[in-house]
Parts: sequence; C-alpha cells; structure tokens
Amino acid sequence: MADPKGFLTTGREVAQTRPVAERVKDWNEVYVPGSLLPIISKQAGRCMDCGIPFCHNGCPLGNLIPEWNDYAYREDWTAASERLHATNNFPEFTGRLCPAPCESACVLGINQPAVTIKNVEVSIIDKAWDSGDVTPQPPERLSGKTVAVIGSGPAGLAAAQQLTRAGHTVVVYERADRIGGLLRYGIPEFKMEKSHINRRIEQMRLEGTKFRTGVEIGQDIDAAKLRRRYDAVVIAAGATVSRDLPVPGRELNGVHFAMEYLPLANKVQEGDLTVAPIHAGGKHVVVIGGGDTGADCVGTAHRQGAASVTQLEIMPKPGEDRNANQPWPTFPMLYKVTSAHEEGGERVYSVSTTHFEGDEDGNVAALHLVEVEFKDGKLEQKPGTERRIPAQLVTLAMGFTGTDQSNGLVQQFGLELDQRGNVARDEHYATNVDGVYVAGDAGRGQSLIVWAIAEGRSAARGVDRFLTGTSALPAPIRPTDRSLLV
Repeated sequence: MADPKGFLTTGREVAQTRPVAERVKDWNEVYVPGSLLPIISKQAGRCMDCGIPFCHNGCPLGNLIPEWNDYAYREDWTAASERLHATNNFPEFTGRLCPAPCESACVLGINQPAVTIKNVEVSIIDKAWDSGDVTPQPPERLSGKTVAVIGSGPAGLAAAQQLTRAGHTVVVYERADRIGGLLRYGIPEFKMEKSHINRRIEQMRLEGTKFRTGVEIGQDIDAAKLRRRYDAVVIAAGATVSRDLPVPGRELNGVHFAMEYLPLANKVQEGDLTVAPIHAGGKHVVVIGGGDTGADCVGTAHRQGAASVTQLEIMPKPGEDRNANQPWPTFPMLYKVTSAHEEGGERVYSVSTTHFEGDEDGNVAALHLVEVEFKDGKLEQKPGTERRIPAQLVTLAMGFTGTDQSNGLVQQFGLELDQRGNVARDEHYATNVDGVYVAGDAGRGQSLIVWAIAEGRSAARGVDRFLTGTSALPAPIRPTDRSLLV
C-alpha cells in the first residue's frame, strides 16, 4: 500500500485549467502545463490498495491501478509506466479522453472524493515519454503471416500494435488522409493535441506496422479481394453513421452533423485549411445533443468566436449525486461541467426541436423547440412551452447509429449484422467470415475509448490464435459480456 493514511490526510486535487479568457484564444490543451507535477505523488498515495479493487471492474481494460498508484507514490516512474502499459497500449489517449469509469468504481468514492486515477495515469505516461521510457518494441521474429486492419482509431491501432508485436506483418488501412480515426478528426485539439497521436504512430512504424492512408475498403479496394490478399482481417471501422434529426427545415444551409463540423476545425490545426468552411464566427450556434461530442462542438464554437452558444438536451438535467438505480460501483449519469461548458454558453434540458426556420436565401435562421417530460415512460411535449431561438449554425451531436454500410464493406465481405445493426461476432471477436474479425464500435456500437482499446487488444488475441493455433497475447474481454457496459 502506497500511504496507509493517504486517503485520510490528503484531499483530492486535480489538474488546473488555464484561465478561460486565455485558452479560448488558442487550441492548446486546456490544462496548465506541469500543474500535476507537485501533487500527483500524494494523489496516488490516496489509493487504499483495496483487497478487492473495484476500479479494475470499472475499467474495461482491467488496468492494474493500485499497482501503478503505488509506483507513482514512490516516484518510480519507470515501473509505473511498465505496469500501465501492461494493459493499455495508449494511456496518453485514455488519460486525456476517458470519462474514468474507474473513478466511479473507486472504493474511496463511496463516502469521499475518489482517487484521481485519470490524472495519475496521464502523469505516468507523460513522464515516460519525457524520460525516454517509451520505446519501440519490435518482435524478435516474424511469423510470416499477414493481417489487414481496417480503421485507425483506438481499436484498430491497439489491434495493429498487438499483432505486430506478436510477429505478424500488419497493414492499417485508413480512408482519411491521416492516421487516427476520430482521435484525429473527431477530438478537438484543446482536448488532446495531435502530437500525442503522431509519436505513437512513429513508435508503431518503428515496430514494423505499416500504414496506408486515403484508402477506403469497399470503394478503393474490394473487401473480398483484401481478404484473399491477407491471412486475416480486423475490421475496426467504427460506428460512423451519425443519428439524424428528420424535422422540417433539416435541409437548410447551416445545419450540419457534428462530424461534418469538428473535422474541419482540426484540419485548420493540421495546416490544411486557413479557415474552416463551416465556421461559428459571429453566429448564434445551437448544439443539439448533450454528450461529449456536443461539448466538443461547444468548445470549438467558443474558439471560433461564436456570438452565442446554446446546447440542447432532450433528457432531464442529471443530478449532482447518484440515483438509487445507479449505485456504486456502476457508472452514474451525473451533471458534468466540462472545460467547454466552463467557457460559456447555455445548456437547456428537457427540450425537443420541432423545426428549423430559414431566411430567404435558404440559410437556417432560427430553431423552434418545445419542452418535454416523461409520462408513463414516454417523452411527451408540454403544451404551451414552444419557443424560438436564433440559430445561424446548428450541429447535430446526437450519437451514432452503426457502422457505415454505404461503402460496400459489409456487403463485399458478406458480414452478418446483429439486432442493433453492428457487425456480429463470437466470443473470440470472429465474424461469420473465416479469418475476419471485428473490434470496437463497429461490433460493439458507439462506446468509450477504453472499450475500443480493450476490444482491439482482445480481437488481436483472437486473430493470433487463428493464425498460429495459440496466443501469448492477453486474454480477451468477451464481447457477449455486457455487464461492464458504460
């Protein structure tokens, strides 16, 4: 145990954010550089090294949290990094982007503020990069087997790295112009600077993983031909079909999916564009959807100089404390104020959009909404609550409905889908097509980055067993086990 009295003597402290007036003028990460260094060892010392560490249950990756907390407390950063990487290929991603279900399951969190597991994690990996502890790990020998990975988000990258280290020749295919999937073009720079992706990609290149960008399987390469070319295939194409809002006025100019809006802002940061074609500058912006993607749109609009930002959510405002039906150690739905919300704007709950209003040029000018409430388990409109709010830019951030079937990938492989519209797979992540596996959102549906990495690692083990008859890679998390779903 790190510090037997740490949870009694040390209060919870988290990373400091830069002043709002400063950070909305740039796209750098919102946290004060180095703000964790003076406090993180003591924060790690708050870990009680529980006899049954429920944080393991909360984390889909099964991270060895008490172990690397102990090393961090003792400032043995090399050992902490080794323990962290034992279960997680990309802790710099999860340490910045994961909503930390591990902290919701922390035993200390029953009656005190939980251990700052996420902050400890990101501190360990940042120190590991700075000290040179993160190095390429090429395989000792090659198997002679080849694997194609479709998609370069966290699931695809995790599967590719595991399979490369197992000795297979792996090629990652990405339809975008850069590697990273939604990590690259869906996550704003202020949440995670893309330098973190770039150095991981370089590590993977040095290990032997090959990357092909600008190639869409199903369009540029026939999926069936790809299967014949490789000994195995991993589909990690994500669940990229955005949920639409079929109300009158949807066709007006200025109404966009979040994944049409956010990537353009990232392309400006990559140097591809001077100004994003879809821009919030001087406009009244309305974001429909109260989740993390909606918050990303809010923060982006602030940095682009929006006149106002309003975020709409159809569900009621969550409470500050757990509901009775979300007891510890489950992941609760709580009211959350992200860095984007700290920067301004209005959040409106229990409302539904009825229609969009346009101007004479076909541009969206306003949004009409109505309040809703639950009656007999159904959402119903409340008469007399209709109102109009100005809107010159609307982003739809209401989640995703499944993997893209328009490019021919599903049909050309001959893949079966489950009842939810995801690619069906068995307990080894194998699809109905021999040698074709699926990981991440394409098989699970829209979920968290930790689930994507966990499934990428698990699918890699399934592929390794298929190719060699056995596998030394970590045991998989079963896709049929929904008990840890968040």
